[in-house]
Amino acid sequence: MSTEDPGSGEGVRTDAAHPASPTAAAPTGTPGAVALAVLLYVGARLLVVAVIAGVLVAVGLPLLLGLLVAIVVALPLSLYLFRGLRAGLTGEIDAATASRRARREQLRAELRGDVDSPE
Repeated sequence: MSTEDPGSGEGVRTDAAHPASPTAAAPTGTPGAVALAVLLYVGARLLVVAVIAGVLVAVGLPLLLGLLVAIVVALPLSLYLFRGLRAGLTGEIDAATASRRARREQLRAELRGDVDSPE
């Protein structure tokens, strides 16, 4: 099933089974978007560690040992569970890098005198 965006002349198709999410949007590379992607990914990983450690402590393991085991178990688990968040983070970082590179090349061209600076 598809819906069309009434504001565009081209009819954008979105899949109703997979609604758009903030991580599914095209990466902008803005500092806020990069920070949000980092916060989501790190927060999700910490949440997994906290849940695993909580379960281990609840079954009688000491807290420190539960945390150590949770960290070791959470690493491969979060690599599998959070592929989408990691891909979104990578996209944001790549977009920020490309934007920074383009600004740097524009500045270098202006300094060389190749391009007139916008005034």
